[in-house]
Amino acid sequence: MSDTPIIHTADLHKTYGRTHALDGLDLDVTRGEVHGFLGPNGAGKSTTIRVLLGLTRADRGTVELLGGDPWHDAVELHQRLAYVPAGVTLWPGLTGGQCIDVLGRAHGGLDEGRRADLVERFDLDTRKKTRDYSTGNKQKVSLIAALAADVDLLLLDEPTSGLDPLMEQVFQDCVRERVEEGTTVLLSSHILGEVEALADRVTIIRAGRAVTSGTLADLRRSTSSQVHAVTDTAVDLDGIPGVTGLAESSSDGRPEVRCHVDATAVAEVVGRLHAAGVHTLTITPPSLDDLFLEQYRGDGPFEAPRQGSSHPSDRGQGAEAR
Repeated sequence: MSDTPIIHTADLHKTYGRTHALDGLDLDVTRGEVHGFLGPNGAGKSTTIRVLLGLTRADRGTVELLGGDPWHDAVELHQRLAYVPAGVTLWPGLTGGQCIDVLGRAHGGLDEGRRADLVERFDLDTRKKTRDYSTGNKQKVSLIAALAADVDLLLLDEPTSGLDPLMEQVFQDCVRERVEEGTTVLLSSHILGEVEALADRVTIIRAGRAVTSGTLADLRRSTSSQVHAVTDTAVDLDGIPGVTGLAESSSDGRPEVRCHVDATAVAEVVGRLHAAGVHTLTITPPSLDDLFLEQYRGDGPFEAPRQGSSHPSDRGQGAEAR
């Protein structure tokens, strides 16, 4: 993986009336990585993707995509990328196979061997008219067309919407294979486990700007792990900087402790537990869900991500401002 940015935005702004969809967004996606792009509805994710696709123009700031300007160079850039939106709309009179052909021509054609493999793996009947497809099958058409394309960049906005868990696993496997071949992926998803399984780095945005960015390991160092221990003798963890939520009880007559521990305090806590005689010890690092919620805690009501709710900034613009 090189340090060459495939996507670069700096101080990106976009307003719709009095609504600031993007309010100084900084985002860098490095060549060959899967970059998770997270935030609740209204955070500005879909507006960002629309700017990257050249579907809307930023008011100010810098935006570069594959070394070009997505607004002025959209035709050339679209031959080097594939986009999968949430809630795919297809031509109802065409078969699934015909739709894959049409979508494939938008970026210079498809790898026919890869296409056939993907059709089989996603278990799609390409002979049926898309008017008879379920939501999940429509999504499969878009995914197959994108993943079979020989492109440098995949822009995936809620790509597994409507897929069952088995197909979600197929999707993850296919993305990993494309990344091994050198493709870069920007993945916007409400399924945090999906991002956690695939992403090399993550950017979380709120109110149109990035609030944190880094690898999951980097982000986990900024929050706490859960510790659960049963020891032979009592252990005193009270007063250690970085230890919170301390709760003490007993388990089969042995002292039991539960707490949250910052990364800086783990060594001291484990040392004290060891000195007390560890019977059982479980340290659970924060999940991506924990990291995500941490960025929204303490700043007023938090509305957990839900698919399908729109944001006023893009009403009438043909997309959600996620």
